[in-house]
Amino acid sequence: MQLSTAEENYLKAIFKISEKKRGTVSTKEISKIVETSAASVTDMLKRLAEKNLINYQKYKGVKLSPTGLVRATSLVRKHRLWEVFLVERLSFGWEEVHDIAEQLEHIQSEELVDRLEEHLNYPKFDPHGDPIPDRRGVITLRKQSPISNLELNETGIIVGVSNSDTEFLLFLEDMGLVLGKQITVIKKFDFDNTLLIEIEGKNRQTLSNKVAKNINVQIR
Repeated sequence: MQLSTAEENYLKAIFKISEKKRGTVSTKEISKIVETSAASVTDMLKRLAEKNLINYQKYKGVKLSPTGLVRATSLVRKHRLWEVFLVERLSFGWEEVHDIAEQLEHIQSEELVDRLEEHLNYPKFDPHGDPIPDRRGVITLRKQSPISNLELNETGIIVGVSNSDTEFLLFLEDMGLVLGKQITVIKKFDFDNTLLIEIEGKNRQTLSNKVAKNINVQIR
C-alpha cells in the first residue's frame, strides 16, 4: 500500500508516543508532534482508519493496527539507522541529524535499509539513545531512569535523552552531558529539586529539574 509522506509521519508519531505510554494516543498528543491543528489530525486519523492502519474512535483515542504497527516500525527503524549513519560515518552532530533522517526515512528500498544496518554492524540504539527495531521489528529495551530520580550519591551512565530539540542537545553538548558519560548526584536542593552532579568524577555541574528529567541514565 502506497502512503503519502504525511500519512507515514502520522503513523510514526503515534508509534513514538506509544513508546512512552500504554493505552490509546490522544489527538492532542499527535497534534503536538506533527504541529498542526486538532481538526487536521482528526481528518488524517479518519483516512488512516479507512486504510486499516489504525484503530480509531472519536474522543477515545487511537492505536496502531497490526498493519499500521508494521509500517510505523519500519519508518522508525529507517529513521534511527540513518541517524546512526550520519553521526558515525559522516560526522554530523547529534543535534543535526533529525531533520535529515526525516527525509531519508521515506526511501522505500528495504534492501538498502538492510545493507545500511549491516554496514553499521547492527546498532541497537540511535545517537539519542532510542532503540532501533531490527528487520523483524524486535526492539532491545534497557532499564533506564531520568537523572531526576537518582538518590544522593547514586551513579548512572547517560544512555539517552527524552528531548531531542536542537537547542537542548547543544546545551547538553556544552555541559559535557553526552551519551556514555558517568554522573553522580552530589547534592539535592529541596527548594526547587535542582541537582549538583559530578561528571566522570571530575567536573561538577548544577542541573535544573527540567533538564534532569530529560536525561536518562542506567544506574550503576
